[in-house]
Amino acid sequence: MCVVTFAHSLPLTLTRPYRSLSHHVDPEELICAAEEHPHHKHVTRGRSRVNHSTRYSGRYQTQELPKFRVPDQGIDAQVAYQIVHDELELDGQPLLNLASFVHTWMPDEATRLIMENISKNLIDSDEYPATTLIHTRLISMLASLWHAPKSSKAIGTATTGSSEAIQLGGLAMKKRWQAKMKSKGKNIHEPGPNIVFGSNAQVALEKFARYWDVEARLVPVSEDSRYVMDPKRAMEYVDENTIGFFVILGSTYTGHFENVKELSDLLDEYEKKTGIDLPIHVDGASGGFVAPFAYPDLEWDFRLPRVVSINTSGHKYGRAYVGVGFVIWKDESLLPKELIFELHYLGSTEYSFSLNFSRPAAPIIGQYFNLIQLGKEGFKNIAFDDLKNARLLSRALERSGYYTVLSEVHHPTEAAQTVGGKLLSKGKEAAGIPEDDPRHYKAGLPVVSFRFSDEFKKENPHIKQAWIQTLLRVKGWIVPNYGLPPILENIEILRVVVRESVSEDMIDRLVADILEVTESLLKQDGEAVMLAATSSGAKPGKDNEHARNGERKLTRSCKKEGVQKSVTYAKQC
Repeated sequence: MCVVTFAHSLPLTLTRPYRSLSHHVDPEELICAAEEHPHHKHVTRGRSRVNHSTRYSGRYQTQELPKFRVPDQGIDAQVAYQIVHDELELDGQPLLNLASFVHTWMPDEATRLIMENISKNLIDSDEYPATTLIHTRLISMLASLWHAPKSSKAIGTATTGSSEAIQLGGLAMKKRWQAKMKSKGKNIHEPGPNIVFGSNAQVALEKFARYWDVEARLVPVSEDSRYVMDPKRAMEYVDENTIGFFVILGSTYTGHFENVKELSDLLDEYEKKTGIDLPIHVDGASGGFVAPFAYPDLEWDFRLPRVVSINTSGHKYGRAYVGVGFVIWKDESLLPKELIFELHYLGSTEYSFSLNFSRPAAPIIGQYFNLIQLGKEGFKNIAFDDLKNARLLSRALERSGYYTVLSEVHHPTEAAQTVGGKLLSKGKEAAGIPEDDPRHYKAGLPVVSFRFSDEFKKENPHIKQAWIQTLLRVKGWIVPNYGLPPILENIEILRVVVRESVSEDMIDRLVADILEVTESLLKQDGEAVMLAATSSGAKPGKDNEHARNGERKLTRSCKKEGVQKSVTYAKQC
């Protein structure tokens, strides 16, 4: 007889796969778990649980096809396609996934270009010289967009996304710090390097610190700091072993931009007092393709001497398919030569600075298509529309009385005010700017982060905010509910990322669905509450023993000896 532990009414192997790490699956154990499961005890599928079963098997084939080991014999290509195609039909609808920043639509012409070049390897510049030229043009385009000085020699590379780009930017700062300390005859190992960034950081920033043995000095965020790093408080965390700062242009939580200019000015003052020169790397994963078009006057990029490098994700607001990012250094002197590898075995001399070698060229080609097809005006128009829809959603939620919006892209700046719902401009800064221009409002990403209003929670303490996520998922929407960074983790937020594919019509439908599910909970007619109570946000009770067992099962590997507690939202396991 099998001994199994149930997690949320399903075996662990079915409910908790890691996003990028996967455990080996034992087919026999899986069958055993399925047979012993209380919800499956009347089902007798036998070995088909570990073999593919397709509705077309009678038409195409009868042989078994294992799921967790390589089959001894292959199958017809049409059958293989149908099996994989049908299984992938169970994935969610990208259009309704409002949790992700990743772009999911490109014009047919772009898709055709990508498919025509799907087999090209970017690293092989000798075989694909035209592709290499396109890569070079992209680096020049971004360096110009981010105001690299004409007197400098900007340098950069495409990456698989901002996660890789941040590693490269951080490594360059670490190597420059090591060289500086060695030149002064100081120890680079004791106490060792540190880097400063806000506790609102995305996991990639923390990965850099952990992977490359750099102490992460996380600046706590607060409501007063608008849920992002406060530059003044950040200065309390620096010393001569600080390699630099990661400054986030677009927080994952609320979309707020951190104040790069204020931090840069404070670092200028710090250098005058101490002689310590501290650089800034801007994490523009999302904001790098928003700020230049929506907020052209905002100083955050290479216009500030402290900013030495910037990264961005082309597959976010660069509006390309997933798999492309960039990192640019303002001048080649800021990229230590020891990090650049010279290669000769592909037929010509290649220079490489990346965490991997081969990479697909197709996403880079897709990014180039976007830049020449849309141009600055096209990117500006889309950014304006995204932010306008974010403002529409924010206002609708606030006017319902059920929700408080934490993001601020719908809040007028000090140079603008609203009277009777109409935006009025004042001062020279607002003169001549159209009413729908984002510069009338506080800068940020087209992101709407919201929570139950204090009044709603006071009147309805029994309603869990996580139920809204569950009920919206039933309607097809993916809207995540999660806690803010440490110190504020008891505050849960729901978040909607407004991308190009999120139209005004979709916002209308989304608002209607949010209000409908919220009011269904208020009615307490039983049906909606019962459904919501099955979510992970419900408090386990006597009838939810499987859920409690599941929680213990799912957290067991997080309690292993030697695992440190994470202080950002990226909880270790």
